[in-house]
Amino acid sequence: MRVTVVGAGVVGTMHAWQAVERGHEVVQIEREAEARGASLRNFGQIWVSGRAGGEELETALRARELWEEIGNRVPALGFRANGSLTPVRGAYELAVAEAAVARGDAAARGHKLLTPAEARALNPALRGAFDAALYCERDAAVEPRTAQLALRAELLKSPNYTFLPGREVREVTAAGTVRDDHGDLHAADVVVLCTGAWLGGLVRELAGPDLPVRRVRLQMMQTDPLGEPLPTSVADADSFRYYPAYASPALDELNARSPQPETAAAHRMQLLMVQRADGGLTIGDTHEYAHPFAFDTVEEPYEHLTGVVESLLGRPLPRVRRRWAGVYAQCTDPSRVVHRQQVADGVWLVTGPGGRGMTCSPAIAETTAHELGW
Repeated sequence: MRVTVVGAGVVGTMHAWQAVERGHEVVQIEREAEARGASLRNFGQIWVSGRAGGEELETALRARELWEEIGNRVPALGFRANGSLTPVRGAYELAVAEAAVARGDAAARGHKLLTPAEARALNPALRGAFDAALYCERDAAVEPRTAQLALRAELLKSPNYTFLPGREVREVTAAGTVRDDHGDLHAADVVVLCTGAWLGGLVRELAGPDLPVRRVRLQMMQTDPLGEPLPTSVADADSFRYYPAYASPALDELNARSPQPETAAAHRMQLLMVQRADGGLTIGDTHEYAHPFAFDTVEEPYEHLTGVVESLLGRPLPRVRRRWAGVYAQCTDPSRVVHRQQVADGVWLVTGPGGRGMTCSPAIAETTAHELGW
C-alpha cells in the first residue's frame, strides 16, 4: 500500500511510523522545513494521570506502552518513565487527591497518595511545604524539540519512507492523490491529513466550516539548568481543575471554596513542569480560546508560575532563558480522543487531540491504521 501523510508533527510522524512498520510505502509532506507547531512547543509529557476514563484512558495507556517500545528502539527520543507528583495543600486539594486514589481506575494510572517524606524520597528537589502529593507512576516524558527529528532519522533507514519538506498540499485531484505547491502530484492508496492547528486552506475546503475542532493558545517558558535532578514531572493542584480524571464532588468543593488566584483564573492556568535533558525546566501553561489570539506574550502568567514553582522547590527559579506561545487543535466533542473523518475519496483528516497529542499520538495512529486496514 502507498500512504501519503501530510504534516510532520508528532501525530503525522506517528502515522508515518505505523505505516512503515506495516511495510507500506510512505511519503510524508511538511509545509515547513521542519514541523514548528505544537509538537515542539509542549512539555514532552506522556500524561496518563489526568486522562478521562474509558476510551481516553485506554488510548493513553496503550500510547504509553508504544512510547516505551519506540523509545527502546530510538534512544534519541529521550524517553524516560519518570512518573509525576502533584503536591497538595489544605483540606480541599487533599480531598480531590483522595478521590482520585479512590477511583476504580486508580491502579491502572498508578495513582498513589504519598506523604511529604515519601514524595521527597522520589523527588528530593521538592523542598517546599505541602501536605501530601498525588503520584502517578505511569506518566513519562520525551524531548519534544527533538522527538520528531529522532523518529524521522529512524524512519529514513527504511527504503519505503520519503520525507518532502517545504511543500504545502493545495488540492485533492483524484482519489488518494494530492497536488503540492510545487505542482507535483502525489498518488497513493490513502492520504492522511495530520495538519494540527492548520485548519484553513485545504482542510476547510474538504471538511467544511463546521469542523468540530477549535484552536487553543498557550504560553510556556524554559529555564537554565536547575543544577540538580528533578526526577519526576511536577504539577500543582490547579491541574485538577483542567483534567477530566479529577471530576468529583471534592473538585466541585475545591472550585467553590478555594478558587484560583485572579491571574491563574484569567489565563486558565495550571502548573506543569518537567526537566529537559540539559537540566533546564519546561514550565507552563495557560489556555486561551477566544479568537483572534494575541500575537505577544504577557508577563503576569510567567510571574504566577514562577511563584508557584519556587514555593514547591523551596528555592529561587533558575534564570528563564526562553518564553514562547503555541497553538494546538482540540476536538470540541469531549467524548472523542481525536477527530478522525474521511473528507474525500481516499483522504482522511486526523486532528484535534488537544493537549493529548504528545501523550496519545502513537495509539491514535495505531487506531487509524486499524480502521483504514493497513
